[in-house]
Amino acid sequence: MVQKQLLLGLAACPLLGTATVLPKDDAQHTILNSQNHYLKDVYSVQQDVVEVIDDFLPSLLIDVKWPSSKHAKLGNTLKPKKLQDEPTISLSRPPSSDELCTSLAANITYTVTISDPDAPSRDDPKWSEMCHWIATGLADSNDTKSSCSSPLTLSLTDLQDVIPYYPPGPPEKTGKHRYVFLVFAPANGTTDALNLTKPADRRHWGYEYDGERVGVQKWSKENGLVPIVYVYVYQIELSMTPALEVSSHSKPGQAVV
Repeated sequence: MVQKQLLLGLAACPLLGTATVLPKDDAQHTILNSQNHYLKDVYSVQQDVVEVIDDFLPSLLIDVKWPSSKHAKLGNTLKPKKLQDEPTISLSRPPSSDELCTSLAANITYTVTISDPDAPSRDDPKWSEMCHWIATGLADSNDTKSSCSSPLTLSLTDLQDVIPYYPPGPPEKTGKHRYVFLVFAPANGTTDALNLTKPADRRHWGYEYDGERVGVQKWSKENGLVPIVYVYVYQIELSMTPALEVSSHSKPGQAVV
């Protein structure tokens, strides 16, 4: 699944960049120009993410921050009680050469997702993947700099839920869970509003289960989206089983983990 040659994040998106195929080492150097420490080891931990999405080269940096002041730092472990409220999302472009510059567009709609591939446990992922959030929003920035040699940060504001944020809550004795954040852009570069399908259920992202993990990758491809950046956190298990959620996105009596 891991590719020898990787596309620069938004290579498939005509609005945001031109197709550029780079050797992994060269592309990695571009990303590492950033001071964002949580991406410095991105390729050494990639295996934890390729179970969820086909390997790709992140073209941007991401900052995920909860109201509790906790941040996602690419594999850090956080307590569920600190993540009860919806986080804020910011995207940034590190300084790079003009040849390898990736654009950030404030006039396209980005899609944020969270998926748990370890439901109900990593040893028995029969509910995988579990959808914890799908939201869309435009990027907002007061920074007028556009030079590739300058960093640029955009905040995803006024996010609109497709599936509301449901905080992580690994059941007792199921070990650590991975919660993978992925940000997508429309593959065709459209600036029109997105008409995304709403999963019928959180479990398996609403798809029929045939014994194989299914989730965000299938959903994103069906909706014409390409991944541009990811981050993930580990969650320690709760001291008790989380409350059962009953909603239009879960079957009656079904737990969301």
